Amino acid sequence: MKRTLIVALVALAVPAVAAAKGPSKAEISGPGLGKPLVVTGAEAPGTPLMTLAESTGFFPAVYGQSPDPMLDSRPKGTLGPKYSVVYRLPGPNSTVSTIRQDLYPYAKPFPVSYMKPGQRFWDRGQETRGGWFLGDPRMKSTLVHAGLPVSPGSSPSSSPPWWLIGLGTGLGFVVLAVILFFLRRRPRPLAATEPA
Repeated sequence: MKRTLIVALVALAVPAVAAAKGPSKAEISGPGLGKPLVVTGAEAPGTPLMTLAESTGFFPAVYGQSPDPMLDSRPKGTLGPKYSVVYRLPGPNSTVSTIRQDLYPYAKPFPVSYMKPGQRFWDRGQETRGGWFLGDPRMKSTLVHAGLPVSPGSSPSSSPPWWLIGLGTGLGFVVLAVILFFLRRRPRPLAATEPA
């Protein structure tokens, strides 16, 4: 009975500790964004915030992990534009810390992130492990869903609405029809006849 009670208390405590470890909000800023993108949600598998945290290597970069997936040097290749994310990290005793990370969602063949080592959090002497992380395609797709341009240099609102494209196409056909109408109605010169 005593052992069952201890197991039950530990089982209840583990989710509470795990919930305190994840971010409660992420704000992303960078090129092509008029205002920061905000990703929020519960710390549960499949939510946009948890997917972002997992695909950017947030957990191993903050807390460390074994085996360690973090890289100590920048991956080779072109990373593309850099975006910055600021995570709000709730902790014990109602503390809330901020942790910064750089994101390269357009890097090939996989998105990449970088977290500066030694960022302090929770006022208890904890510091981020930091480093480079090879992400997965979920990073870019989560950010695109939040409003990131699909490709660098474009913007979410750079393409005109479908009705504007249709209106332009329709006006183009009308102008072409008017031009063809007037070209057909233009008087043709009479053929010169030779005297007999």
